[in-house]
Amino acid sequence: MSYGIKAYRSVGVKDDLAVADPHRVIQLLMQGALENMAKAKGAIERKDFSGKAQTLAKAIAIISSLQGSLDMDAGGELSDNLFSLYDFMLNHLTIASRDLDIEKIDDVISLMVTIKSAWDQISVADREKGYSLQAQRDQQMVVGI
Repeated sequence: MSYGIKAYRSVGVKDDLAVADPHRVIQLLMQGALENMAKAKGAIERKDFSGKAQTLAKAIAIISSLQGSLDMDAGGELSDNLFSLYDFMLNHLTIASRDLDIEKIDDVISLMVTIKSAWDQISVADREKGYSLQAQRDQQMVVGI
């Protein structure tokens, strides 16, 4: 891929993030994790160990960010389950990196695709309701200080 195309894609993602709502940011992070895992698989197949390390490190960082963004207080059982799934993914990718195990990467890709598919189906009305609830919680925290 030419430098110009790479630069354009990079700017496009940055522009998308600059105007994205929280729902879209999570979608972009999930997509980034998926893309980096796919690149890592290719790097393993080519025996490009530096490329494998870089792309898996990016995927691990993204999944760690997704895990860290969970609202454990408000999310209840759903947040607990996602935290455990992300933890499983992180462990699986660490083992995959060490053992050059494409099947483990495929396992994580499959889980991420499932989570992303569910996330993508959240309606605009439900997103707006969530934003409103979050704003109310934030306001209560400010008043409570």
